[in-house]
Amino acid sequence: MKRLMILLTLLAGTPLLADVVAGEKVYKANCAICHTINGGSSLGPDFNMVSYKRYKEEIEYYAKDPYALAEAFGYSANAMPTLPLEDQEFKDVAEYISSLQPFKEWMKKETVVVKSKENNQIKKEE
Repeated sequence: MKRLMILLTLLAGTPLLADVVAGEKVYKANCAICHTINGGSSLGPDFNMVSYKRYKEEIEYYAKDPYALAEAFGYSANAMPTLPLEDQEFKDVAEYISSLQPFKEWMKKETVVVKSKENNQIKKEE
């Protein structure tokens, strides 16, 4: 009985998880016409760079309502249409885009340059 409950719990929660493979399919069907991956000429930003700069949740929210968030994301204009996708498809495509860049901007160690008053030397601190 305990195993059955665990199995049912896992099966019930599965659709809530984002799927990179399903997200790639959503990308190819809905996004590839305007967005490239790893360079190229396109109307929208390259998704490798989006993945580097944005959290997965930001990508999902922006894809759901690009007009409301364009200015908040620092874009001067928005050409992205509102996509007729299901919530799970937005989660999947955000998971796929986020997976493109394993190292994120917020993972960088910032180096601060400090000038010492005692000996007038410059040193770097992390």
